Amino acid sequence: MYKTEQEKFWAGQFGDEYVERNRGGDIIASNTAMFARIMARTNGVKSLIEFGANIGLNLIAIRQLYPDIELSAIEINERAVARLTALEYIKTYPMSILDFAGDYQRDFALIKGVLIHLNPDVLPQVYDLLYRTSKRYICLAEYYNPAPVEISYRGHSGKLFKRDFAGEMLERFADLKLIDYGFVYHRDPNFPQDDLTWFLLEKK
Repeated sequence: MYKTEQEKFWAGQFGDEYVERNRGGDIIASNTAMFARIMARTNGVKSLIEFGANIGLNLIAIRQLYPDIELSAIEINERAVARLTALEYIKTYPMSILDFAGDYQRDFALIKGVLIHLNPDVLPQVYDLLYRTSKRYICLAEYYNPAPVEISYRGHSGKLFKRDFAGEMLERFADLKLIDYGFVYHRDPNFPQDDLTWFLLEKK
């Protein structure tokens, strides 16, 4: 059914448990603060799609900043999809990112905490998909490392990889330009994130 072991992992029990662990108003508040910084560097964003949206906490935060924005989400886990579809303002694609063909371009393509969990062999396919789906902006918010490295993830091997995802996209697509980047620390006293580094890219 799935092309990679990682897809099966997130579609199954571990993905279900992740849904239950990661929810709440404090996460939405931290997301809102982070996306306020990111979106301040954009212009004219009317539509946005998130790759691997889980239960939509990023999209809920973005809608607080842009009440009229058109939102879409791709999500592999059925339990998360049930939460997403309950948010009627989000167009949901219940599938693996690797099965998403793309229907039309959005102003903004977002992926947050997902590239790190993909099989490294499929990254070129996902980079291409992010690029094709975006009309103008692409945002990657992931764990950064200057060189590819695998680390254990909650006792599981082959499930968490760090690297310079944004750098690889900039090298792959000549018309992409780095607009801004930032880091959000897990000890931030007001709006913590899980030590994420975000990169905002723009098509030129």
